[in-house]
Amino acid sequence: ALETIEAELEEQLAWLNSQGKLLEAQRLEMRTRHDLEMIAEVGSCNGIENYSRHLTGRAPGEAPATLLDYFHGDFLLFIDESHVSVPQVGAMFGGDRSRKLNLVEHGFRLPSAIDNRPLTLGEFEKRINQVIYVSATPAQYELTRAEQVCEQIIRPTGLVDPAVEVRPVQGQIDDLIAEIRVRAERNERVLVTTLTKKMAEDLTDYLDESGIRVRYMHSEVETLDRVIIIRDLRLGKFDVLVGINLLREGLDLPEVSLVAILDADREGFLRSETSLIQTIGRAARNVQGLVIMYADHITDSMRKAISETERRRRKQTDFNAKHGITPESIHKEVRAIIQATEASEEKVAYEVTSKPGMTWEEIQVVANRLEEEMLAAAKDLDFERAAKLRDEMLEWQKLLPSTDEKIRPAAARGTVGTTGTRMTRASSAGGATSAGRAGRATSARGRKKSGPRQ
Repeated sequence: ALETIEAELEEQLAWLNSQGKLLEAQRLEMRTRHDLEMIAEVGSCNGIENYSRHLTGRAPGEAPATLLDYFHGDFLLFIDESHVSVPQVGAMFGGDRSRKLNLVEHGFRLPSAIDNRPLTLGEFEKRINQVIYVSATPAQYELTRAEQVCEQIIRPTGLVDPAVEVRPVQGQIDDLIAEIRVRAERNERVLVTTLTKKMAEDLTDYLDESGIRVRYMHSEVETLDRVIIIRDLRLGKFDVLVGINLLREGLDLPEVSLVAILDADREGFLRSETSLIQTIGRAARNVQGLVIMYADHITDSMRKAISETERRRRKQTDFNAKHGITPESIHKEVRAIIQATEASEEKVAYEVTSKPGMTWEEIQVVANRLEEEMLAAAKDLDFERAAKLRDEMLEWQKLLPSTDEKIRPAAARGTVGTTGTRMTRASSAGGATSAGRAGRATSARGRKKSGPRQ
C-alpha cells in the first residue's frame, strides 16, 4: 500500500506542477509524506480512511466495502420512512464526491480519496434482495418497484385519521388563538406549522403576549434540546409548539389534538402533498384530532392530501362501525423521553452547605479539594463528573469574601453565619436548559416584536 500511495503521489505532484499549482503541490506532498511516515511507524495516521483504496487493494472507481457485505445470501431489508430514506441514499454519494473533489483540487488529498465514499444508489440496489418500504406517503420510486402494495391504515386502538378543515387566512391568528384556548382547557396540546424561522419566532412572541404557553422549534435548536422541548410539551409545561419542518415524521404525540397549518396554499416543499399528509398525521394519535389549514384557495397538493386523508378516514370509520370498535386515544408514557434527557427527577444536583462557624480558610480548603477532584475526573476523561464538581466548586467560592473584604481585620470579617449558609442548585430539568432558552417565547436578541399577518 505504501508503494502505491507513493506512486500516486508522484503522479499527482507532476500534474499539479504542470498546471502551475505550486502551493497545492507543496501542501499535498507535505501532508502525504507525513501520513506515509506515520503509517510506516505506527500503522495508522489521521484520516487513514482516505487511503482505503490502497489498503484494501481496490481498483479505481470500485465500490467500497460496507456493512451490507456482511449479509450473505437471502436477507430481508426494511426501510422505514422510505420516502425520505431512499433519496438520502442517492444523495450521500453526490454530496461526498463534491466535497472530496474540492479537497483534491486544492491539494489536501490524493485523487484516491474520492473512492473512500458511500455507495451509489445503483450499487445499493445491487446489494439488496428483498426489501420492504415502510411509509405513510410512499414516493413513485417505491411504488414502481414494489411487487405488492399493502395498506395498513386500520389502527388497533380504532383511531381514525383526523378531520381536515380549510379556513380563510383573514383573521387566522385570532381564530387560532380561540382554538388553542379550547384545547388548553381540555389539557390537550397544539402544533402549529409555519413557513420560515422568523414567522415561527414572531408567532411565538405574539402568542406569548396573548397569555398562551408556547415555544418554538426549528433547525437552529440543538437535537437534544428538541427532545427536551417535546418532553415538556407532553408533560404539559406548555400548550403550543410552533415549528416549520420538524413536526412531521416520527413525532408521536398522543396529547396533540389540533394541528394548524398556516399558509397552506403556498405551493412548495413544505406544503407539498407528502409534507401535508405527514403533518396531518401528527393529529391522528388523539380521538379529538383536528387539522385546520389556513388558506385563501385550495392548491393541488392540498386537494390531494385532503382527498387521501378522507379516503383513509372512510375506511377506518367503516371498519369501526362494522366491528363495533370505539376509538380511544393512545396512552403513551413519557418515561422514555425523560430517561433520554436524564431528567426523570427534578431534584437537587448538589448542595453547598457551610457549617456554622466555618472560617474563610476552611471554606477555601473545601473549594481547593473540589478543584483537585475536578482535575482528577477530567484526567480520567469523566467530564460529566468534572463539570458537576466545577459547578459545586464555583458555588463554594461564592461564599468566600471579595478582595476588599479579605484585607479587613479578621475580627471585622468574622466567620460564616452562625446558623450556617445553604445553597442549592437544581438540575437543568426545571427549565434552565438551553432548550428552555431556545424554545421560550421571548427572543433574547431584543428584536422588534411584530404580530404575524392577521
